[in-house]
Amino acid sequence: MLETLSYTSVAGSQPNRGITVYALSTCGFCKRALAYLNAKGFAYRYVYVDLLPLETKDEIKRILKERYKENMAFPFAVVDGEKHLVGFIEADWARVLGA
Repeated sequence: MLETLSYTSVAGSQPNRGITVYALSTCGFCKRALAYLNAKGFAYRYVYVDLLPLETKDEIKRILKERYKENMAFPFAVVDGEKHLVGFIEADWARVLGA
């Protein structure tokens, strides 16, 4: 189901790490996370979950919680399909992304 979402792709100078960000269009932490990825030159894709239909939004939250055993909070980033980040704490993002 996650594969069928309409993501927005952002090109970057860093090698593609398979970064997917689930964000809210009105979330300050989400905006900072996307700005961080841009500043560091990472290629990534994102989707604003709050702009999707309620059923889709609920399904995304259910899948991510089940797959990563983590309560859903935004931004929620998946790196290389394995690692994940919840919320935006710059030090954590730098550690996981190797920035």
